[in-house]
Amino acid sequence: MQIAEKFLTMLRCPQSGTPLRQGDEGLVSCDGSLHYRISPSGVPLFAEHFCTEDARRQQAHFEKIARIYIDNLAYPHTQEYAAYLDRVFLDVAADAKLGSTAEICCGSGEAFRLLGSRVGSGLGLDISLSMLEVARRTLPEAGQYCFIQGDATSLPLADGQFDSVFIIGGIHHVNDRQRLFHEVFRILKPGGRFYWREPVSDFFLWRWLRALIYRLSPSLDDKTERPLLYEETVPPLENAGFVLKTWQTYGFFGYCLLMNSDVLVFNRTFRHIPGIRGITRLAAKLDHAITSLNAFRRYGLIVIGMAEKPE
Repeated sequence: MQIAEKFLTMLRCPQSGTPLRQGDEGLVSCDGSLHYRISPSGVPLFAEHFCTEDARRQQAHFEKIARIYIDNLAYPHTQEYAAYLDRVFLDVAADAKLGSTAEICCGSGEAFRLLGSRVGSGLGLDISLSMLEVARRTLPEAGQYCFIQGDATSLPLADGQFDSVFIIGGIHHVNDRQRLFHEVFRILKPGGRFYWREPVSDFFLWRWLRALIYRLSPSLDDKTERPLLYEETVPPLENAGFVLKTWQTYGFFGYCLLMNSDVLVFNRTFRHIPGIRGITRLAAKLDHAITSLNAFRRYGLIVIGMAEKPE
């Protein structure tokens, strides 16, 4: 399976940092000493032999729960609330430059779905091959996207290649966030922007609830899932060289009840409630009104943020 030349130039050997070339059975480092297989569907497997222990643990976890995760996204109340979060996320990313775009921890390609035809060349990276296979099957082809398996803290990507980098629901899976942010900074062009949407627990109630749920739910791994905190996130972002431009939280009691049916099993029954889509839209509006108040701007369950790499 051949990798399109425009994407091959974006890739680098994660172990040596040198360019890669096509070989007979995959990708090969310049000196021919390092080889990386390509899956039958066309996904380069950089994490097959090279990733951290945390990444390997998260890989095993997502291979186990991938089907549950995908099913969760199909419930009507999940879809309605997610549509609200998508709208506010797109508002933040309205002026993003998308000529060359990377989605890190991409899963099934959620950011690419939202951005659609605005993306020129999209490269998605995730640790889970199962999720990458979903992305390849369900996103349009026509040379717009390339998906690779890799470790988010050792990106197999060249310096200064991307106008924008997106992470939706991936930062909280990475324990070494300083290294993650340094890697995102490295692959961005000067003036490039980093956008994210993540669970956040600055409000003590959410922090307590999540601490309990993360330990009890078989769908979560408390060793590699830690919601963001403002005071733990901004310093490593700035240490990496970023300038924080946006930090706004969303979701309150409505989100707590109506999302996360992969974790809150009783939530799955909500799909049988007549008018559940309308109820969910109303709950989202109420949540939005609460988190728009100055006193509650950091008290939501989800943070949408943007940071910029200086020119």
